[in-house]
Amino acid sequence: MSLYKTWFVAAAANLMLLSPSIATAADTDPTVAIQWNQTLQATIGGTGGPTSTRWFAAMHIAMFDAMNSVARQYTPFRTSVPASSGASLEAAGAQAAHDVIYELMKNQPTAATALPAYDALLAAQLAGIPPGLRAQGVAVGKAAAQRILEWRLNDGASAGPFPYSLPLIAGLWQPTGAPVGLTHVPHMLPFTLKTHTQFLPRRFPEINTPVYAEDYNEVRLIGSATSATRTAEQTQTAKLFAGFEITSTNIFSVWNNIVRDMALSQHMTLLQAARQYAFTNALLFDGLMTSQSGKFIYGLWRPLTAINSTLDDLNPDTAPEPGWAALIPTPPYPSYPGNMACVHAAAARSLALGVGTNEIAFSVTWTGANGNPNVTRNYASFWELAQQGADSRIYAGIHFRFDNEVSQEYCVKVAEHAFATVAKPRQQ
Repeated sequence: MSLYKTWFVAAAANLMLLSPSIATAADTDPTVAIQWNQTLQATIGGTGGPTSTRWFAAMHIAMFDAMNSVARQYTPFRTSVPASSGASLEAAGAQAAHDVIYELMKNQPTAATALPAYDALLAAQLAGIPPGLRAQGVAVGKAAAQRILEWRLNDGASAGPFPYSLPLIAGLWQPTGAPVGLTHVPHMLPFTLKTHTQFLPRRFPEINTPVYAEDYNEVRLIGSATSATRTAEQTQTAKLFAGFEITSTNIFSVWNNIVRDMALSQHMTLLQAARQYAFTNALLFDGLMTSQSGKFIYGLWRPLTAINSTLDDLNPDTAPEPGWAALIPTPPYPSYPGNMACVHAAAARSLALGVGTNEIAFSVTWTGANGNPNVTRNYASFWELAQQGADSRIYAGIHFRFDNEVSQEYCVKVAEHAFATVAKPRQQ
């Protein structure tokens, strides 16, 4: 940590948008934000699912808004509270993060180990801050956290899935094993969108068209559990991005760890890192909401159902294949548009907008599971990773290519809308 502080203090004069408040070495070090993110990742355990980004987004928005209330470098992400310019940014951010995630996680199965970890991290981060600056920062953090918690109190997260079914007609979704899931997501409160359908993708290609037939046959050949055309690398890609069999790393951790690496390599200040974490996690959630909303509006069947179906789709180029199985289990909700492609597109665009370029080299490591080794892959751009994530669902046999392409088109708009409306740089 001391080495990073040396680097950041030396570079502070060149950092954009320096705070009008009293800058300290700690303010130029992103460690406080990184530690809260990594601690939350470590304490989620088996409770982490597709909507776990809600916890990350709420925590990081509270952290950013608390510190920004002091620094006043940006417009608020959600709220601004009264703060003196002498308050400690570290104390404000740490207290806000603690209070939000403590409240959100206190009834989770991992609470017995998670809550003491949050208390310990807060105590460690507050130690060493001069008492007066610390007290002012703590007060700001508490106030910001309370506002974020009130905002998310009735956001629909506790509702849980509700029934969804469609008639047995060619092209319409049918259950593929597990009960339908995530039906409540479109009814949750977004973080940056006005409504869950603000960037609703257009309708899918009709099932009797050549476009549909082309994508049908692609996934039928390459996404089969017994595919003769899928390469070993493509099989690994499908399983890595699905967090299936060979890794315990989920895609939300992948993008949070990229934010961590960018915060360090790009010499972000503490406030800049908190802002990037807030954007990326809010957009992972709002991206999921966007694609999941489209799924239940359009209700397109999955490749598994389509390829095995005896229903006539009126398409001469889509021969059924009874007994066909996908490489990985099919998620329990409709196919179009694709969630994985959407959240990747939104996250990739958030990083590109945040650091100022898409073309930046980084690596991703997936932790091995079930006796498999760790896997590290290198990327030349954020979009390269996003494209690989989208392609992985075709290799896995659970999406048509047009599912992914429309998600990529519309979900970058989710990110661009957020950067245009919240946490914008103030004119100095």
